[in-house]
Amino acid sequence: MRIALISASRVPSRTANSIELMKVCQAFVDLGHDIHLWLPGSEQKIVWAELKEIYGIRDSFPISRVTSLRVFRRYDFSLRAVLKARAWDPSLCYVWPLQAAAIASSLGLPTALEIHDCPQGRLGPILFRRFLEGRGAIRALPITEAMREWLSDAYQVDLEPPFALVAPMGMDLAQYHNLPDPEKAREKLGLNEGFTAGYAGHLYAGRGIDMLMDLAWRNQDVHFLWAGGESEAVEFWRSRLQKAGLQNVKLLGFVPNERLPLVQAACDVLLMPYERKISGSSGGDTAQFASPMKQFEYLASGRVIIASDLPVFREVLNEENAVLLPPNDVAAWDEALNQLIADDSRRNSLADRARKDAAQYDWRDRARRLLDGLEENDAA
Repeated sequence: MRIALISASRVPSRTANSIELMKVCQAFVDLGHDIHLWLPGSEQKIVWAELKEIYGIRDSFPISRVTSLRVFRRYDFSLRAVLKARAWDPSLCYVWPLQAAAIASSLGLPTALEIHDCPQGRLGPILFRRFLEGRGAIRALPITEAMREWLSDAYQVDLEPPFALVAPMGMDLAQYHNLPDPEKAREKLGLNEGFTAGYAGHLYAGRGIDMLMDLAWRNQDVHFLWAGGESEAVEFWRSRLQKAGLQNVKLLGFVPNERLPLVQAACDVLLMPYERKISGSSGGDTAQFASPMKQFEYLASGRVIIASDLPVFREVLNEENAVLLPPNDVAAWDEALNQLIADDSRRNSLADRARKDAAQYDWRDRARRLLDGLEENDAA
């Protein structure tokens, strides 16, 4: 298939939506599809060595940038990108911006829309309906079942397969093959030996970083490894930790995607202490519909997961592959951590199940499933 991808993400960037975008592109390439990606911004040289390190991708593919003015809030970008994509004669327009989805579908271009949040503002609902009612709408891809159900109820539309498919985030399973055990991984990274609890991700509000600090205070014989966060946030938390006199927390800052599996492998336990309200890279609250990539990476790493028991996380996590606990209940988290430290058998059981469950969330398999049935339309 010839797949035109349209995204408003910044590339290069460390945001989750940017990483997911490039992983989706790589998955389509892996499956043998011919792709072209359109992004906002002025033309600039693509440094593929940099992109491959940041995103953990292997191949190069065409990327075009489309100029837009901030005052038009990406509407001009979406229109121009869709018109350029149409001139490329794609089999499918795979898009993230609602504006692009509405325009492409209205023009009759076969359009798949990946949906990460509710349509926002006054025009969001109008654009979503325009996508649904256009001649080109052939697939809606909400990232969680919770999102699919909300959209179906809110818009009174039948969002069922094959038109609508739930498209949770994923991970590159190949990156997690043959990982060393925690001791050897720590040795490779030059980390202190000893039981290690890890967190990988941004340090935004709602990610439970305060509770991570409380856990470190309560368990000063445990090493805590934090990977991720922009430099300003990293320095903020480093200063707080120093003022508190905590010396058992190591902040790595941003870790390129290709190195992240080894960092996660260096941990005996991986933590997902999300709060009941979660801020994303663009603000807002994503707690109801979130599908964080870290839960899939954690599964693939084959380590014990301790996660907040949010309803949406139970679409992926359960008592057989993770320990699920009330958000913000530091006493419960502290007790669970210490029980796991003392119980090798339970740690091994949970970790083994996590590794097995990860197999269904590989980016390539995700891409194959999301395109299922559309290749026949292309051939026709």
